[in-house]
Amino acid sequence: MKKVVLKLTYHDDKGKQKAMKKVSGLSGVDSVAMDSKDKKLTVTGDVDPVTLVAKLRKICSTEILSVGPAKEPEKKKEEPKKEEPKKPDDKKKEDASQKAYQAYIQHYSHPPIVPYHQNPYQQYPPMGAYYAKSVEEDPNACVIC
Repeated sequence: MKKVVLKLTYHDDKGKQKAMKKVSGLSGVDSVAMDSKDKKLTVTGDVDPVTLVAKLRKICSTEILSVGPAKEPEKKKEEPKKEEPKKPDDKKKEDASQKAYQAYIQHYSHPPIVPYHQNPYQQYPPMGAYYAKSVEEDPNACVIC
């Protein structure tokens, strides 16, 4: 996780919207924050800062102010919960369900598949050859009908 702070130079709110849309569409971005007063954009996530700047420079001029690790919120230590040992009743229920499943499989099993050779590329029979002979006295003659 990285925290990238960028300084943007845009002229109106439309440029700001385009920058936010472009950044939020990138993969690996977790959160995006914009400070309109200082024109700073803060991006956190697994994003390469160079590709981030390259995408934003098509919209407005961009400078990298800082790149660093993202501050993760401190997690409270949770006490591990003790799992209760399974009661013998649970084992009996599991055994009963296993027996029912085995009976189901034996009763509804599918018949064995008999493999046979099937040619997936069955071809059409060859066509006969036909030749048309032209009988003309003068093959270079011009005919208008």
